[in-house]
Amino acid sequence: MEKSFNYRFYPTPEQESLLRRTLGCVRLVYNKALHKRTQAWYEKQERVGYNQTSSMLTNWKKQEELSFLNEVSCVPLQQGLRHLQTAFTNFFVGRAKYPNFKKKHTGGSAEFTKSAFKWKDRQIYLAKCSEPLPIRWSRQIPMGCELRLVTVRLHPSGRWHISIRFDDLTVKPLRTIDKKIGIDLGISSLLVTSDGDKIANPKHLTQHYRRLRQAQKSLRRKQKGSKNRDKARIKVARIHAQITDTRKDHLHKLTTQLVRENQTIVVEDLAVKNMVKNHKLAQSISDASWGEITRQLEYKCRWYGRNYIEIDRWFPSSKRCSICGHINPAMPLKVREWDCPDCGTHHDRDK
Repeated sequence: MEKSFNYRFYPTPEQESLLRRTLGCVRLVYNKALHKRTQAWYEKQERVGYNQTSSMLTNWKKQEELSFLNEVSCVPLQQGLRHLQTAFTNFFVGRAKYPNFKKKHTGGSAEFTKSAFKWKDRQIYLAKCSEPLPIRWSRQIPMGCELRLVTVRLHPSGRWHISIRFDDLTVKPLRTIDKKIGIDLGISSLLVTSDGDKIANPKHLTQHYRRLRQAQKSLRRKQKGSKNRDKARIKVARIHAQITDTRKDHLHKLTTQLVRENQTIVVEDLAVKNMVKNHKLAQSISDASWGEITRQLEYKCRWYGRNYIEIDRWFPSSKRCSICGHINPAMPLKVREWDCPDCGTHHDRDK
């Protein structure tokens, strides 16, 4: 089973200098390749693929003004071109918008495949680094696992993280239990189960909204290009990081509990991408992270031998009687409870 562990690490000054140069080179190569592909289409109506951009990278390294590209590992540069190809593929099939240029203040990431890092004595050595990365090992990688990919990421808040992908041979299915559950996602309550339990929505953004708003107002007042603006930007990024960390922690604990306590989990397939187009609900839906909940439930059920079922989004679950099967012709959102006209059963809309 493929897994990925995320750790925080604190690079030495030499390592940080090399990593920042690597991220800068990855960003430069990505942006230059994106510019060339866009220019080729608008000027000559030609599509440039990964192979052509890889040849361009070889020529760029031979140019005197771009000779610094040879000072960093070539693997992250090639991986950046592959990510650009994936971005264009997603654009052409309609899964994403046209690729954007990468910006320096957003941090960045660099991927190292097996040829660009070394796993020795349970320490990671990156290419062109003589010392292992000082990683804070919050949990150990299981013995005998083969590391496949290492991703180094610099967040806008200035934190360094490393993601390690490996094949975990120690994952075992959980003991089979006779319990099934249906889940309805919402805003007032984060989720409501078919057993009648309601999990409150912690609303992580609302808890930090006042501090975030003040920090953003302070950022807008600072002069562009000044050091004070850079300090204010980092302050805003740290608040966003705190919101993200608390949200992820809560969702992981919640989904793990659901997977451990139930053999079968049934969730409605929601069109979150379309629902966030409603500007009155977009912030609340994004803060609830419905898509992340279903994503975690899906892969955790696959890990531990549970059954994960997605109900079609057009299935009339809210207006269907679970006793006799009667379907109401209309069910406005303001109706939260209703009685079945055939059997008289009282229903809660969310159960």
